[in-house]
Amino acid sequence: MASRASAATSRLMVGFRKWYYNACGFNKLGLMRDDTINENSDVKEAIRRLPEQVYNDRMFRLKRALDLSMKQQILPKDQWTKHEEDVHYLEPYLEEVVHERKEKE
Repeated sequence: MASRASAATSRLMVGFRKWYYNACGFNKLGLMRDDTINENSDVKEAIRRLPEQVYNDRMFRLKRALDLSMKQQILPKDQWTKHEEDVHYLEPYLEEVVHERKEKE
């Protein structure tokens, strides 16, 4: 019985995460979560370390989102970034930068 309750809770949490992800709205502009991280010095260094194609993809998404935002438009629903497809591409680089900075301090 406990495993059924935890499975139901797990499904509920996944549903809530997907709802919240869509409610944030950045996916309607074709952005990923990591595209929205506030750019402090650690984030800027992590972005600098991205492979060229990942960096170019990020810049395309940001420019498209800015253009859509200025026009007060969103992408067609079939082009929204889906929760399941949102890859945390910046996280490993950011963790590395933060770790290196903390070692220096």
